[in-house]
Order: sequence, then structure tokens, then C-alpha cells
Amino acid sequence: MKAIRRFTVRPVLPEPLTPLADLARNLRWSWHAETRELFQSVDPDGWQAAGGDPVRLLGAVSAARLAELAGDRRFLRRLAVVTADLDDYVGGGRWYQSHESGAELPAAIAYFSPEFGITAALPQYSGGLGILAGDHLKAASDLGVPLIGVGLLYRHGYFRQSLSRDGWQQEHYPVLDPNELPVSLLRDADGAPARVSLSLPGGRALHAHIWQARVGRVPLLLLDSDVEDNDAPAREVTDRLYGGGSDHRLLQEMLLGIGGVRAVRTYCDLTGHPAPEVFHTNEGHAGFLGLERIRELEGEQGLGFDAAVEAVRAGTVFTTHTPVPAGIDRFERSLVARHFGEGGELPGVPVDRILELGAESYPGGDPGVFNMAVMGLRLAQRANGVSTLHGAVSRGMFAGLWPGFDPGDVPITSVTNGVHAPTWVAPEVVRLGIRQIGPGRTEDALSVGGSRRWDAVADIPDQDVWDLRRVLREQLVQEVRDRLRASWLQRGAAEAELGWVDSVLDPDVLTIGFARRVPSYKRLTLMLRDPERLRRLLLDPERPVQIVVAGKAHPADDGGKRLVQELVRFADDPRVRHRIVFLPDYGMAMAQKLYPGCDVWLNNPLRPLEACGTSGMKAALNGCLNLSVLDGWWDEWFEPDFGWAIPTADGVGTDEERRDDLEANALYELIEGRVAPRFYDRVGRTGLPVRWIEMVRRTLVSLGPKVLAGRMVREYVERLYAPAALAHRALTPDAARDLAWWKGRVRAAWPRVGVEHVEALAAAPVNGTAELGATLTLRVQVSLDALTPEDVEVQAVAGRVDAQDVIRDGRAFPLKPSVGPDLEGRWVYEGPLALDRTGPFGYTVRILPSHPLLATPAELGLLAGPSETDTAGPGTGVILR
Repeated sequence: MKAIRRFTVRPVLPEPLTPLADLARNLRWSWHAETRELFQSVDPDGWQAAGGDPVRLLGAVSAARLAELAGDRRFLRRLAVVTADLDDYVGGGRWYQSHESGAELPAAIAYFSPEFGITAALPQYSGGLGILAGDHLKAASDLGVPLIGVGLLYRHGYFRQSLSRDGWQQEHYPVLDPNELPVSLLRDADGAPARVSLSLPGGRALHAHIWQARVGRVPLLLLDSDVEDNDAPAREVTDRLYGGGSDHRLLQEMLLGIGGVRAVRTYCDLTGHPAPEVFHTNEGHAGFLGLERIRELEGEQGLGFDAAVEAVRAGTVFTTHTPVPAGIDRFERSLVARHFGEGGELPGVPVDRILELGAESYPGGDPGVFNMAVMGLRLAQRANGVSTLHGAVSRGMFAGLWPGFDPGDVPITSVTNGVHAPTWVAPEVVRLGIRQIGPGRTEDALSVGGSRRWDAVADIPDQDVWDLRRVLREQLVQEVRDRLRASWLQRGAAEAELGWVDSVLDPDVLTIGFARRVPSYKRLTLMLRDPERLRRLLLDPERPVQIVVAGKAHPADDGGKRLVQELVRFADDPRVRHRIVFLPDYGMAMAQKLYPGCDVWLNNPLRPLEACGTSGMKAALNGCLNLSVLDGWWDEWFEPDFGWAIPTADGVGTDEERRDDLEANALYELIEGRVAPRFYDRVGRTGLPVRWIEMVRRTLVSLGPKVLAGRMVREYVERLYAPAALAHRALTPDAARDLAWWKGRVRAAWPRVGVEHVEALAAAPVNGTAELGATLTLRVQVSLDALTPEDVEVQAVAGRVDAQDVIRDGRAFPLKPSVGPDLEGRWVYEGPLALDRTGPFGYTVRILPSHPLLATPAELGLLAGPSETDTAGPGTGVILR
């Protein structure tokens, strides 16, 4: 019979065991081996049945066992040690508290993301964005960074994936009871659940409870709309991740952004946590947080809209994760107007100004849509992509917001992603590190970095490295067999027909892993371009290859599901099914076995559409070598010493079929000619692949410190959070009003600002040539209209030029006012220009707004240069000899 009501019965722990509850509720256990081992010892069988989840374990352990443990002195000593370690971890000073910048660092940072991948026990993620957000919180905790995470609590998570008999992806949405998750309700002083509310059109309201997860030192606030006071549609707003139509998604993002700010304020009021000085928007989904902060400033400090925008921008960081416009949330303007118009949310904030923030008001933009990433960029003074290449792609993609600027001058920087090593490095790898360099140094190396600690890997004997790799491969083989059997039983197979599963994969065969989401640009099936050639690779009698594949297609993406089915059907072939497998339901638990057990991690996206690709980083930390297209992080850090680059067919234009054929052929050739021979090249009496082992070492020594989330978070702190905090403090109400007024004055005058004449004086080129090391003296006449030299920066920009006279890798040289103004507002500027590079060389002159409170001269998107009719005097383009 089906129950008519469900509730959770919590265990009553004996008094000596009460610290177990606190340990279970702090998600540090998900990356702290000693805590996990303690819980495992409570009930080893129950630990496995609970999927390694302490909350589920404690809910199932018998009263008799608890009573036994309460009298077990050895267990209680272990419990005391682990509890004291957590107390020291949470309360002690760490990197942030001893940072040399001290008071310049923000008192707190609010980090907003639509998904967080902390642990499989809290399934609130779909893929890389969420896993990255989870690693960001964990690394911030390790470093002592005072972060507050903000997200939504989805009652069905993303989805669980299974396969039909014919290999078609099927989705399942299990109900998640928050009372059975490692979260707790935030409560008011009187014990009632704290909540936030949003106004909806038609007099409706959207209420949400605030659940709190503890991620080490970092609180994670998750908003849940399944509240009795909501009507049925409102209760379903947080039903599932990335589900529903446009109205549903808009409400989710309003709750995340606007409700999230209100949740942070409530949390800080109730707990005394410092209020955030910096707000970090992880992708555009949370962009509405800026609107709520504008409302606060308009109402509480009496700022006008323009001044409030300046104050909000100063303390906001925006990170974009998508390299393709299709990955950005865009809503119909009319839908946004309805929710923020009369009777909607944010009363008093002009709806027309809100719509301007998300308008695609640039060539090629759609005037009918509201773009969340565009709003995010307009409301953030600092923005970044997630790898060096992705930063360049983002500058090109969003260049329309800064008209007239070269993409290289667009103010979007990059912080390359990292991964949280204590989460993703296999325990066996950690133990080897401890044996080599000691426990404290190993923990420090995994959490913070430090190349000298990683250099110690070079001294690990070949045999130890190779023995470890085989143990990890053997564990993966068993994991694959278990999951494959379970998958086939779900697909309708009988146990009697699955005897072949016991011979799937071989712990001595070169193992390649490929696992990720399944949008078309990631090219799940590139390996199938020539099926016969792939079969030969898999079945080679001397150098066989085996491949483990996993990945989820979005429920609404039938194209992605067809790719999954194509791969599954190939892997179902009895001729090769012992050499290639597709594992459904890719998630954190599977990934933690998959990365360490593979010898090679394959990534073959369409370049440059992979923003970063952190799965390859996790694999590398376990001694797995990367075989990847030069995209994302691999483009930045690839070296032949520790991996392989798949050549790309960049010159074939729009012929997608030919491009895929060429790149698949390059992949096959690499595996056949270089990867497999290197793996199977056994040397001397030891029979070890010494060159392969050396590549493993180089991977760990060279990539280890770079790919850490600790390195990433330190960069965010020093390059983005600290400057944003200083800018936030500088934007007092009066300063914000002054800055808004100044920007209005500059924008009004700018149509009449320009460079009227340029001439070279001393050392002018003769016959179009000049000597390396010479210095030109430039004299420039500019019109500033009502502006003054304090309002602008006049620059000469010089560098090599291409065949179209476009300056490449230009360098800016400031010019100074020497004469002016005349009656028409014209000034003369002069300055030196060093000729420091040989070859075709050129320069131009430009005018930019200048103000002490601007993060960059490009901030306003205003630039003035010479008119096309200006002769610019002699020597604007020269060849240096």
C-alpha cells in the first residue's frame, strides 16, 4: 500500500555520540577521509547501503548499535579527535586571515549559482557549472575565505538517467525530502522557519524557506518554494533544475537573485555573519540580484536609479561560463515587464530602466528579448571568463556592449577554473603522497598548492607509480561491471543472460575515459566516425584499447539523446562490448571512481566552444594523461611532456562533416601511433612503461599546482574580490551620485569629442621607414567639447599591423595636454611614442573617459578616434628596419 503522508523519524543519539550529528551535517565529511572512515566504522554495511551518506546512515543504524558505540572507548576517542579537528578547521585562522592585504579584503562575499555540486548526497547539480560552484565553496572554506553560497533547493534535483532496451535515454525525477538531506532550516529567533517572499502579478506571492548546508566554514543557503502558503504553481517553482518553460525559469531566476539577496540579509541578521561587500554572480541565472540591491539602495539610502546602479556595479563580479550565445538565458521583454511592472516585484524601480539593463541594444541583437548575461555584465564592474581562451572568446562574443573597442580591449578578464583536489583525488593517490612527503605537506599541497611540494612526486619510484595505476584501473573495472549489470537489469535483461558482464574490461588494458554532458558541440560520437577503425583499435591483439563513456543529454534535447543512443548501440555489439561501455546516470559518485581509474582522459569538443573542461583537471590530479583538443584549460597549459593535443581542422570553414572526419582521423592516428605504443612500450627487466610513467609524473608535477581550486579562489580574491571590495567602500552615497552625474555629463558630450589632427614631430619616419629604438614625438589636436582633460585619457596606440593596417597586440602610450583650450574647446596633446618592434608598424590615437572610480577606461563603452577624413599627418604607418 502507498503511504498517504511521508515524514522522517530522526534517531535519538546517546549523549556521548551527539557530536556525530554535527559531523554529519557539515559537508566537510565529503572531502575529509578521517570523518568518512569514522562513519564507515559505525556500520560498514549500512555505510555502503547509504551510499556513503552520514545522514542516511544515522537514520538507519539500530539503537542497539548506537548503545554499543556509546560504550566503546576506542570509538569515542576517534570521535573526539575528528570533532576537535572540525572545530579547529572551522574556527582557526587560515590563508585568508593571514593575507598581507588584511583589511583591504572583503568582510564577506556572497556567491550566487543556480546549482551546486558538493556531494552526491546533496544532488543539486547537472554538470560542470554546479561542480565548479561546489569546488569554489570547498576551496574557499579550506582557505578561510568568508563566502556565503546562495542557490535553490530543487525537490527533484536534475534527473536520474537510465536506458531503454534500445538505448534511448529515460529520465526519472525522485522526490528529495530535505529532512533526509544534510541541510537544516534557517529559523527566526522564535523558532519559526525563516522565509523570503516575492510579489507576483495578479496579487499572488512566492514564498520560500531557507535551508542551510554547512560546507566546512562556508554556509550555503538554498531557497525552497515548497511552502504551504504558496499556491500550486508557486510551490513548483523549485521543483527541478533547468526544468519548465520560460515563465517557470524566470521565476526560478527571480527567486535565486532577488530572493537570494533577501535570504543573505536574513541570514546575516540572524547569525551575526558580516554582510557581504562583494556579490559574485556565477553565470547570468542570478543576475536579478543586482536589481534587488538597486531597490535596497534607492529605498534605504535614497539614491536615484543611476547612482544605485553605480554602487551595485562597484561591488559585483560576474563570471560567464558559456562560449555560445545559445547557452545564455533570454526571456521575452514582455514577460519580464509583466513581472516587474505594476503589481509585480521591485515596486519603485522603473520597469523601463530594468528592461534597458537586459536589452540587446547592439548590432545583431534582438530588440524583443531580455538577455540575462547582458544584464549581468552591465551590473558588474568586473567580469571574467573561466580560461584564457574563454576570456578571449567572451570578449568577442560580448564586444557589442563596447562598440568601437577592439575585442582585446573589452573589459572581460579570465580566471582559469580549478578543481578541489581533496574531493577528486583517490584515497590511494593521497596515501602515496603522504608516504612520500608527509601528511601535513600532502594536505597543504592538495588544498593550497605550492610547486615545491608537488616536485616531491618526481622521487616516487617507477614501480610504485605503476602499481598504483593498476590498482586504480582494477577498481574501475569492478565499478564498471557492477554499474553495467545494474543498467542491463533496468533495461529488462535477465540475470541469466548477463554472464558476459564479468569479462567486461581488463585491468591491464589501456583505458580511455570520456564523460560529460551531451550537447552537440562536445561531440560524444566523434569516436564513431569510422566504426570499423574504432573496432580495430578496441580489438587490437597486441595493443588493445578499452573505453568507458558516460553522459547525460538534457531532457528536452532529442538530438543529444540520439547521440547517446548511437553510442549505446555501438557499445551493445557483442563483438566489442567487453572493450567499450556506456554507463548511465553520470554523477559525482561515478566520477570519483572514473577519473582515477582511467589512463587517458579524452575531450574532443568543437574548438573554441569548451569554456574550460575541468573533468580533465580531475583526471590529471589522479595521474591520468589528457588527450584533448586545444580548448579551454588544455589550450593554456598543454605540453607534450604530459599529454597529447588533437589537431583541429580550423581551415575547412562551415563544412561540419569534413571537419569531423578530419578531427576523428587525427584522434585515431594519435591513439594508434602514439598513445597506445607509449602505454605498451615495456622496457628492460622490470617490464615497466617507463616513458608513460614519466608522463604521469610530469602531469602531477607540472599540472598539479595549476589545476587546483585553491589557486583559482586565491586569484578571485586578489584580482577580483579585493578590488571590488575597495570599489564598494569608495562608492559612498555621495560618491555614487557624483559618479552617476559625471557619467551622464560625459555621455552627453561624447558625440562632439574626437581627434581632429595628428602629426609626428621629432624622428618622423623618412620614406615610410624608421629605426628600431627611435622615438616619435606626436602632437594631437582633440575636441573635448564641455569636457576637460581631467575627464579623459588621450592615448597613442601602436604595434605591428597586418595587411589591412589593423594594429595587432597594440600598446598604449599616454599623451599629455600642452595647449588649450581654444574658443571651440580644442586641446593640443603631445607625447613620445617608442618604436620598439621591427616589421610593419603603425599607430593611431584615441580618447577614452577617465575617472578615479572607473575599473577600466573601457567601462562606459565610449571611445573616440580620428575621423576618416583626417590626414593624420605623416608617419601613421611605418616599417621599422
